[in-house]
Amino acid sequence: MNTTQPIRSKKQVSALSRYFLLRGEHRNRVLVVMGVHTALRIGDLLRLRWRDVYDFDLRRVRKEICVTEKKTKKRQIVALNRDIAGALALYAAQKEIRPDGALFESRRTGEAISRIQAYRVIRAAADALKMQPRVSCHSLRKTFGYHAWKDGVSPVVLMDIFNHSSFDVTRRYLGVTQDDKNDAYLKLSFSG
Repeated sequence: MNTTQPIRSKKQVSALSRYFLLRGEHRNRVLVVMGVHTALRIGDLLRLRWRDVYDFDLRRVRKEICVTEKKTKKRQIVALNRDIAGALALYAAQKEIRPDGALFESRRTGEAISRIQAYRVIRAAADALKMQPRVSCHSLRKTFGYHAWKDGVSPVVLMDIFNHSSFDVTRRYLGVTQDDKNDAYLKLSFSG
C-alpha cells in the first residue's frame, strides 16, 4: 500500500508555494499555503468562501476562520498566520472578490474546483519540481503535523487539531521515520 507522506523538507514546501507564485497562479498558491498551515482536509478547504477568510467591512484578511469539518462535524477555529494572510492578500488584489464567491474558484465554472482538480494541480507542480515521495492534497495536511511536531508542538495538541480519536492515528500521520528516531537518540545527553 502506498501511503501518503508529508513533505519533510521545508525547502520543498517553499518551492511548491514559490512555483505557483512565479507562475502568477495565486489561487493554487493559496491552496498550498493554507493546506500546509491549517491542517484542514482538502474537502474543507475547497468549501471555503471569501467571506470565511476576508472581512469585507474592514477590508482585510481575517485573523481566524471557523470551519465545521465535513467528516467529523466538529467545529474548528483556525488561526490564519502571516504566510496565509500574505498569500490571501496577494490573491485578493489580483481579482474581483465577492463574499459568496468560492475561495478556490474554477476559471471555467465559477464554482469551487473539485477535489480531483485540486489533486491535479498539486500533482502537476510536485512532478514539475521532481518531489519525492509522491505528493497529494492529503500530503499538505500531513505536512502541517510533521513540521509542527518537529518544531516542538505536543502530539496531544496535534491529535486535537486533527480531531483524531487515538494517538496511534496521529503517530501514523506524523510520518515518523527511523531518522527521526535516531535524532531523538543522538540529541539526548546527560553529561555536562
